[in-house]
Amino acid sequence: MTGLAGTARAAVLPDDRADVFYSSYKGGGMDIKGKSILVRKKFAETFSVQGQYFVDTVSGASIDVLSNASVIKDERKQKNIDFDYIRGKTQYSLGYSNSKETDYISDNVHFSLSQDMFGDLTTVTIGAARGWDKISQRSGLLITPKGRADRRSYNAGLSQVVTKDLIGSVTVEVITDEGFLNNPYRFTRFLDPTDGRGWNLEPEVYPATRTSTAVTTRAKYYLWYRAAASASYRFFTDTWGIRGNTLELGYTHPIANRWILEGRVRLYKQGHANFYSDLFPRRDAQNFIGRDKDLAASRNTTIGAKATYAFLPDGWKFFKRGTVTVDLSRIQFKYDDFRDIKDYGIANGFAPGAEPLYKFNATILQIYASMFF
Repeated sequence: MTGLAGTARAAVLPDDRADVFYSSYKGGGMDIKGKSILVRKKFAETFSVQGQYFVDTVSGASIDVLSNASVIKDERKQKNIDFDYIRGKTQYSLGYSNSKETDYISDNVHFSLSQDMFGDLTTVTIGAARGWDKISQRSGLLITPKGRADRRSYNAGLSQVVTKDLIGSVTVEVITDEGFLNNPYRFTRFLDPTDGRGWNLEPEVYPATRTSTAVTTRAKYYLWYRAAASASYRFFTDTWGIRGNTLELGYTHPIANRWILEGRVRLYKQGHANFYSDLFPRRDAQNFIGRDKDLAASRNTTIGAKATYAFLPDGWKFFKRGTVTVDLSRIQFKYDDFRDIKDYGIANGFAPGAEPLYKFNATILQIYASMFF
C-alpha cells in the first residue's frame, strides 16, 4: 500500500470468494434486519460469475407513515446475478436483479464497460441500467395495484493515478424516473379548522417524471506507513428542486497482516422539493403535493468504524484466506421543515405548524465473513 504506479496493470477480476452477511438498522420507527449469501467464481482469469441472495425483514414504519397508518411488517427477497468478462484492457459487466415485497416488485438490468489506457494509469468507465417497478398498496389481506415506474440511469467515470501515492476519480450519473413515483402510504396535511387537530390529510400527488444528476469526486492518498486517507464530495440535483451536498472523509490503517481498521465521517445536507410542504394552507392547494420527509430540507451526520480481521491470513487447504468484518455506523438526522405530528397537537398546546421539528438517530450494524479461494 506504499504506492500505485509500480502496481498499475490491466484489468484483473477479483478473487473467488464466498460471503455470508448480516445487517441491522434501527431508527426512526424502523427495525430492519437482513441476511445474504454471495458466491463469486472466475474462469480462466477472463470470465467470472457472481450470485447473491438477500432477505430482509421490516417492522415498524417511518414517522410520516405512522401519522396515518398502522405499523407495517414485511419481508423483501432479492436475487442478483452478475457477469464480468475481460478482454485485453477492457472489462465488460452485465447484471440482473429482482426484488420482491408484498406490495413492491422491482426488476433491474445493468451493463458497464471499463477501459484501461495510458499505461494503465487511466481508467474510463461508462454504464447504463434499466429498471421496472410494480407498486401496490396493502390493507390487511387486500393488495391493490397502484401503478408502475420505469427507471433509466446512465453513468460515466474517469479514474486517474496522479502520483505513486495519489489516485483520484470523478463520476457523473443521470437517472430518469417515469410513472407512479410517490409512496401510496403517505399523505400530506392541510389546515382544517373543522377538525379537532386543526389539520386534515389527503393523499400525496407527485409529478410523473423525475430526472436527477449526481457528480461525485473522490481522492485517496496512500501514506508512508501503509495507511490511507480518503475524501469524497457529491453534488446532487433534480427536476423536483432538490439540491444535495455530501462530504465524506475516511481513514484506513492496517495492522500487520491480521487487521484493517477504518473510520469515516459523512456530512449531508439538502433543500426541499418545490412541491413539498409540512402543512398546506388548504385541500388541493396545488397540482403536486408531498409531505415525504425525504423531500424535506434536512441534514444528517454519520460516524462509522469498520474492523476487518483475517482469521486465516495464510490460507487453509484450498482457501487463500478468510476474513470477518464488523461495520458500525451511527447517523443523526435533523429536519428543517418537517414536524413531528404524531405526539403533538392542539391538545398538547401546539398550534398546527408549530409542532417540534423532527429528528432521530439510527444505528446500522453490518457483519460479514468472507472466504477467498
